[in-house]
Amino acid sequence: MRTRDYTLSEQEQAQLEQIIRTDKRQKVVQRATAIRMLGLGQTTSQVSEALLVTTACVRNWFNRWRQQSIAGLANQAKAGRPRQATEAYWQVIDQALQSDPASLGYAFTIWTVERLRDHAERATGKRLNANYLAEQMKRRGYVYRRPKLDLAHQQDAQAREQAAAALEALKKTPKQGILHFSLWTKQP
Repeated sequence: MRTRDYTLSEQEQAQLEQIIRTDKRQKVVQRATAIRMLGLGQTTSQVSEALLVTTACVRNWFNRWRQQSIAGLANQAKAGRPRQATEAYWQVIDQALQSDPASLGYAFTIWTVERLRDHAERATGKRLNANYLAEQMKRRGYVYRRPKLDLAHQQDAQAREQAAAALEALKKTPKQGILHFSLWTKQP
């Protein structure tokens, strides 16, 4: 087994110490600590034991540090299916929520998650699961609220004023209560 030279220049040591003190990403700090420990003369097995990782991880972190500097310490992008909800998709959602559904040619007056999904699918060609869309909308700060049912415009204004006056009069009359010394009482 050949030994690797893990010596660091003073500038690299200072850079690693700065990362360890100031970076908010836990994984980057852990990896910078591992490289700093190697630079101080510890072996890969000692570092891996101290940080509870494999020696292969420690060697990989050091190699990435040498090749890419700080960028090599950050988590790498994961391979996988690209996101369906792109910025263009969210722009369609934003525009839809800011406009009346009737102005867009729909027969309904309230947006639901399913209706938003169907509208966005027509505009972008991308169909998301309604539950996933609801979850993503919640993460983006959207809040679903029920519309308030207000029938004031259909009520008789004069009768409403009379009812309000009668309620105020009832509020001003003194209360006649039963004194309670127990939780059990008998109706008078």
